[in-house]
Amino acid sequence: MYHRHSTQTVRSALDAQAAVVLLGPRQVGKTTLALEIAEQRPSAYLDLERDADRQVLTEPDLYLDEQVGKLVILDEVQQMPDLFKILRGQIDMRRRKGARTGQFLLLGSASNVLLHQSAESLAGRVRYIEMPPLLLDEVGEDRLNTLWLRGGFPDSFQADSDRASLTWREDFLRTYLERDIPALGPRIPAATLRRLWTMLAHAQGGLLNAAALSEGLGVSGQTVGRYLDLLVDLMLVRRLQPWHEHVGKRLVKSPKVFVRDSGLVHTLLGLGSLESLLGHPVVGGSWEGFCIETLIAAAPTGTEPYFYRTAAGAELDLVLRLPGDDIWAIEIKRTTRPKVSRGFHLAVDDIKAIRKILVYAGEREVPLGDGLRAMSLAAVVNQLRNLS
Repeated sequence: MYHRHSTQTVRSALDAQAAVVLLGPRQVGKTTLALEIAEQRPSAYLDLERDADRQVLTEPDLYLDEQVGKLVILDEVQQMPDLFKILRGQIDMRRRKGARTGQFLLLGSASNVLLHQSAESLAGRVRYIEMPPLLLDEVGEDRLNTLWLRGGFPDSFQADSDRASLTWREDFLRTYLERDIPALGPRIPAATLRRLWTMLAHAQGGLLNAAALSEGLGVSGQTVGRYLDLLVDLMLVRRLQPWHEHVGKRLVKSPKVFVRDSGLVHTLLGLGSLESLLGHPVVGGSWEGFCIETLIAAAPTGTEPYFYRTAAGAELDLVLRLPGDDIWAIEIKRTTRPKVSRGFHLAVDDIKAIRKILVYAGEREVPLGDGLRAMSLAAVVNQLRNLS
């Protein structure tokens, strides 16, 4: 068991808001977190993927009326979309009786579905929190390579061996393709979606090229977009948007695309050991994606992530616009020799960044001049946490 940062975030949100929606892919630890919170206060838990628990909510108001004074935890709540209107009435009724916070904790693994459903019914009554897989400062800096190789899904990270971890991730992918995605409604051939996922892993961190993807899959660009939307919705793929503010230069407008969990990248490419990863062409893109996910998760709530690239070649791997509009410019390199290109400095000047950081594979913090510092991933994570 690891202390998850999301636990305190959820507790604080429940103390301030009537309902909290906890989003995250399957097997990321949402249920474990919810049950840990349930042990500390009067609670009722229902898993809406179980027929018996759905039957309990055949007359939802009757059941929920009996739970007044308890935290009601509804797991996989997207399985019952009609429930949100009921929850609105329940929240308002309890507010009239003086119970304004900590009423419902809703867990879900399809973000857009939940956001759309709950936004219409629970506006002003709910807070959204995304729970990432295990993070570096949750497992310890000494486990960095294991976390990078295996990814952050707890069962994968904690497996007895690299081989057992890879087997778990292969089963995870198969379950998503054959059961979880079809359960959401879209009729997508599992083999086609697996090929798309694998193509994204091969191009980890590259600019989105829908034409190349559609040609490789033998489907239309519109279909590729629909498939990609689904993977983004399931919080398995990230579209990192380009910096969009006018800087007087011609900017790249296509997003970068990452498979969000590094362990899934390696599974899709058949990389089961650190040795095989270090010898593969994807090693740079994998490391970049791993660092980007780690840094975004550590940044304060409300931080906006981007990348920056001009047609002339000025580039930043990650730009973080923090609450208050402070801008951090971050370059990511898997090297022990810290050095950035001239394009980095040009990009920093373009966006007027106040912090300039090179995340590298060394452990020491090294000043590189002109305010730029080379730092380990763990050190940058620590700085971002201290801002929260």
